[in-house]
Order: sequence, then C-alpha cells, then structure tokens
Amino acid sequence: MTVEHTIKLFSGRNSVKVAEQIAAKYPAKLGSSSVIKFQDGEFQASYDESVRGATVFIVQSTCPPSDNLMELLLMIDAARRASAYKIVAVMPYFGWARQDRKDKPRVSIGAKLVADMLEVAGADRVMTMDLHADQIQGFFSIPVDHVYASSIFLPYIKNLNIENLAIAAPDMGGAKRASTYAKALNCPVIICHKTRSKENQVDKITAIGDVKGKNVIILDDMIDTAGTITTAANMMMKKKAASVKAIATHALLSGPACKRISESALQEVIVTDTIPLDTKEISCREKIKVLSVAGLFADIIRKVYHCKSISSTFVM
Repeated sequence: MTVEHTIKLFSGRNSVKVAEQIAAKYPAKLGSSSVIKFQDGEFQASYDESVRGATVFIVQSTCPPSDNLMELLLMIDAARRASAYKIVAVMPYFGWARQDRKDKPRVSIGAKLVADMLEVAGADRVMTMDLHADQIQGFFSIPVDHVYASSIFLPYIKNLNIENLAIAAPDMGGAKRASTYAKALNCPVIICHKTRSKENQVDKITAIGDVKGKNVIILDDMIDTAGTITTAANMMMKKKAASVKAIATHALLSGPACKRISESALQEVIVTDTIPLDTKEISCREKIKVLSVAGLFADIIRKVYHCKSISSTFVM
C-alpha cells in the first residue's frame, strides 16, 4: 500500500513575503509557525499545526543577521522532532557562500560549516538560487537543487529589446556566467579586471572588450556594498558606453551601497526578491527593479514533491 505524504509549506520570519507568494503560486496554504523570544535574545521556533508524516518545505533566506540562519536550523530541528517525513530547506539566498575556500591561512570555510549544520539539524534536501560558487553543492551529502536566476533574467532582458547590447562580468570570476548570458542573447562579452587592497574596496578596474557605443548590462550574483558594479559602471561611461544597467540576483545592499548606486552612472539595477527589500530604508529605490522568484521556486517545489525532473528549469 502506498502512503501519500502531505506537503506543508512554512516560512521563517525573514522570508514571509516571498514564502506567501510561493505558496500562492503552488498553490497551497502557508503553514502556521511561531517564534518565542526570550529576554536574553534567544528564541524558540515551533509549529502551530501537526507536521507528522508530512513533507515539510521551510522557506528562509540566511542573509544577515545570523539569527536568520539560527531560526532556519531551529525550524528544521523542530520539524524532525515532530516526526516530519521529509524536510526541505528552501534558501533563496544562501548566506556565508563567499567563505567557500581557504584564501589565506587560519580562516574558516563558512559555507561548509553551514552545510554541515543544515544536515545535522535534519534537512533532507536543500533548494537555493545562484550560489556564489557552484562547488558549494559538493559540501553537502544530501541533494541540492541549485536554481539559476537566468530563467528569470533572460526573458526580462529579451523583452527590453536593447540595441547594441553587451553583457559585462564585473570580475574574472563572473566570466562564465556572463558568457552564458551573452551566448543566449547573441551579444558580445566584456570582462572587467579589478584590484583590491582589502575587502569591499575596489582600487582599480579596467574593461577587456569593446565598450564604446554599447548598452552594457553588468551581471553579478550579488550586490553587497555596490563598490564593484558602480566603479565598473562609471568606468564604462567614461569609455563612451551608451548606457549601463546592472543585474544581480541577491540585493544585500549593505553600508554605502544605496548612496553609491544613487550617485553612479547606473540607469537601473535589476534584482530578485531572494532578500526582502521592503523592510529596508533604500534611498536608491527609484533605480531598483525587483523581479519575483516565487513562481520559479513554486515550480521546483511542485516537481520535487511529485518526484519529477527539474532539469528543464536550468537555463545555465
């Protein structure tokens, strides 16, 4: 006799809006859960309904603060202890992904540690979007569904019908992603070479490729302090580019990011809602265009739950 396991969708406090949109697209009702805060800053996660025997999907981006990661771990642990059949961590943004290797002596590999914690907590599967480094999938011994935002961004770019388009990588590490987009859009690639003296500070940036007269779109996986993309945009306009836009999956927008974007040559910055922006004070909001990932994640969740192939979802 085959046992049918029900599906239950839940959200951490950081990702309620995108989780509600995913649930609406699925369609399913977003489950009820609670977080109790204690005076010392600790908190406890619990479910307000039974998850026994259910396949549980928990939506939570682990952007700063670190409480978002801790809350996800507690929700996974609570579901496991409540006898959930399967537990899937849906992480539109995977925090600590930039710590994917030892780039200098005596440093941690944060991405590997996060992977270990998710597995120990009880996650059976992880879904995420545009990891900073593809090899992070290898840090897990459980299935990882690595979704690419290109399936959202490419149709958007094509609908703009931009003439003399060029796709730019903000650094050497983004060359592969930029080349894939350029091939799909049948346009040239520009590669930026940058030098840094310390983190979050770009000292010098140059462009490899023809910039003059091009409508350039700079492509990156995230915008943190926006130093790289704004420096690159200003440099390209000095080299007689016709216009410069930027596309990035994850909008962290830390520290001086909004000020830099507002004062830069960037016409528009297109991002997704993997990180909630509605709760932030964003002075550059007039330049920000947000595209939803809800439909894509709802489709992936549906296919995984029904044991169907998700390979058609991958554009890159």
